[in-house]
Amino acid sequence: MFETVGCVIGGDQVKEVRRLGKPPKELGNTIGVSGSPDILELDDGSFAVIGVDVTEELGEIPLPDARCASNERIVRIPRNTLLAARNDIPEE
Repeated sequence: MFETVGCVIGGDQVKEVRRLGKPPKELGNTIGVSGSPDILELDDGSFAVIGVDVTEELGEIPLPDARCASNERIVRIPRNTLLAARNDIPEE
């Protein structure tokens, strides 16, 4: 089940954002005071992830064929966040 909310990204209005999986509080990943790891589907079909920035720890080239551009960040989310979203991720 998707929860739909509005959001602004990069100055452009995104008309629809849907949470994939369960809310962070339901998963025990937040107490509602600080960060809340989450996976979102944007209205253009792309995805956004809210997580802890681990770019410094992993470096800009965490794998030989994976690079992090200057405008990108590598974020960590709890395993249960991704597993809870599995059934909500579209096949195409």
